[in-house]
Amino acid sequence: MAPSPSASAGAASPSASASASDPTPSWWESVSQARSRILALSSVLPPPAAHDVAALADSDRPARALLRSPAAYAALSDALRSGGGADDPACHWLYDTLLSPDPDLRLAALAFLPLLAALYLRRLPPELPSSLSGFEAVLLAVYSSEAKSRQGKPVLVQVPDLSAPSLYHTPAASAPSSKSPRRPHPPPIPSPAASPVVGVLSPPLEPQAAVKSTKRAGIIGVAFEAYYSKISQMPAASKVDACNAAAAWAGQYCKCRFELDEKELEEEEGDSLGSVSPMSSEAENGKELEEEFTRMNVNGDSSGRNCNEEELKEARVPLPWELLQPVMRVLGHCLLAPLNPTEVRDVAAQAVRVVYARACHDLVPQAILASRSLIELDKSARKAAKAAAAAASGTIVAAGTAGSTASSSRPSSKPNTPSKQRKPDTQLVSK
Repeated sequence: MAPSPSASAGAASPSASASASDPTPSWWESVSQARSRILALSSVLPPPAAHDVAALADSDRPARALLRSPAAYAALSDALRSGGGADDPACHWLYDTLLSPDPDLRLAALAFLPLLAALYLRRLPPELPSSLSGFEAVLLAVYSSEAKSRQGKPVLVQVPDLSAPSLYHTPAASAPSSKSPRRPHPPPIPSPAASPVVGVLSPPLEPQAAVKSTKRAGIIGVAFEAYYSKISQMPAASKVDACNAAAAWAGQYCKCRFELDEKELEEEEGDSLGSVSPMSSEAENGKELEEEFTRMNVNGDSSGRNCNEEELKEARVPLPWELLQPVMRVLGHCLLAPLNPTEVRDVAAQAVRVVYARACHDLVPQAILASRSLIELDKSARKAAKAAAAAASGTIVAAGTAGSTASSSRPSSKPNTPSKQRKPDTQLVSK
């Protein structure tokens, strides 16, 4: 609607200037945009799923409903698995949605980034130059948005000075107290001039017009950094796809990934030698570890594959640190965040062990340190959860036993119940 003459003749009001400076749309505008994007998505999907997705437009918050809909995620995932080219309507929908000013709509599109990146790297090199143009356009859209938000500045982190033994090693200079003037205070120890140590998490981003082979890992890494910044709002299916992508890219499905678990099993067996039989302890601990790996689906098969026989070679890709660092941060959230479901934690535990095996084979110190730390944290968290569950079950059993004992020793509640057997009545008969 065109502005009124009076509004155009007068000075701009504060609300108008605020709305011009703030690109976030109003509530009704965001609802209208979300409904139009959902209807556009339903026209792309096949008929069985199109009806379910179109029904999301009638909700109060359509964008959030789209983000949390498992049916919509599964339908668009199937469309991406069969597409990826320049004329792919699913990629066109993702690209247009990522450029939307509504943050909830951008979240709904960003949730498909791990699956899209996994499909893109698995199909390299492409059969035709344009067969993966749709995937590259979506990745470049995420990269350009992140580069614009950073404004050409790197992402830095300040590391504390570790030259001093502790924070209290060099006390701060304090003014002399007037309560004890006779006792002179020792001169304060001058604090050393410590220069702040600054680490670079991500360098300044340069504008990219195409996904070149030399910049491919950096572009996907920046896209995963954008995904990690919103990962707490992502659905569980998207986190599972991110963990599966990391495991497939590492591709080191050998026995080395169970190295740390086997060491823990040996330590537990050594600690239990003095109390129980060695054979029974070994069988019990081995059975528990086997059950845990079976539940996590990380035990592998019995084909006897080793470090020289790797699986899924077509998905294995080079993992430079600029790509592996944000992927490890995503794995850390999926593994340790308290609100994640068990499925996400189990898949993340599998993926981080595969990454650890790959890092050990490639001799990457940063990746070995990060993946090993995550594995140790995962083991300690699972051990604490088992101990808490055992303590809770023991408390319940103890409470039930105490209750049954108290009920058995409690006197009868019926007042007329005799405490001992009555003697038979004797009747006197008169002659």
